[in-house]
Amino acid sequence: MAELDAVIHAPARLRVVATLATLGADDEITFPRLQQLLDMTAGNLSTHLRKLEDAGYVRQSKTHAGRKPVTYLALTPQGRRAFEDYTQALTGLLKGAGA
Repeated sequence: MAELDAVIHAPARLRVVATLATLGADDEITFPRLQQLLDMTAGNLSTHLRKLEDAGYVRQSKTHAGRKPVTYLALTPQGRRAFEDYTQALTGLLKGAGA
C-alpha cells in the first residue's frame, strides 16, 4: 500500500497543493490571490510554501509590476505528480486497498 506524502498531508499544505493543482500546467497565481482563496495569513502561507518549495513541489517566481513586487506561484511537474500519487494513495486507503 502506498504511503501518504507527509509534505502534502499537512492540512494547510494539502489545501495549497489542491488549489494550485486546479491551475493549468503553465498557469500561475499571485501570492495575494492564493492567500485570499485559502483565507490564510501571509506568514502562515509563506511557511507552508517554503516547505513545498523545499520538496520541489512549488515554484515561486518574483517580478515587478511597475515598482511593486509580485510573487507568482505554480506547481512544478514534480509537485503535480506528487499530488496525483497522494490522491491515488488516499483513494486506495479510503477504499481499503491493501487491507
